[in-house]
Amino acid sequence: MKKLLSKFLDKTFLRFIIVGVINTIFGTAIMFVFYNVLHLSYWLSSASNYFFGSILSYFLNKYFTFEYKKRDWRVVGRFVANISVCYLIAYGVAKPLVRAMLSGASVSIQENVAMLAGMCLFVVLNYLGQRFFAFKKDEDKEEKTEE
Repeated sequence: MKKLLSKFLDKTFLRFIIVGVINTIFGTAIMFVFYNVLHLSYWLSSASNYFFGSILSYFLNKYFTFEYKKRDWRVVGRFVANISVCYLIAYGVAKPLVRAMLSGASVSIQENVAMLAGMCLFVVLNYLGQRFFAFKKDEDKEEKTEE
């Protein structure tokens, strides 16, 4: 169990949290301004958060969090796939779940809470996807180059 926890809770996780805080402030501001000020839809507002936030996230996580040095379009593809899948799952689950839990509340309250819940679920899914899929280091190749 300790080995499993150490695989998740290390310096990479701490760096991911730091980048996440920066990215969350940036993306959340976009999402709630788009929804509450510009009166765009739930889906357009939350998608805008992840579109603009993902650009920032890609560069911060690639170079700072995961220290991924390779220039490879496959990494960009995996990153985009990860963000897309995490977004669809997180917000697709959050909206109906919050709607059911807050059925007596206004649509605006339901959707604002759903966006918050979607953000939380997204963070967990995104960390796992970026660490073990998008920026996965090929340990076999790294071991051979170290020898």
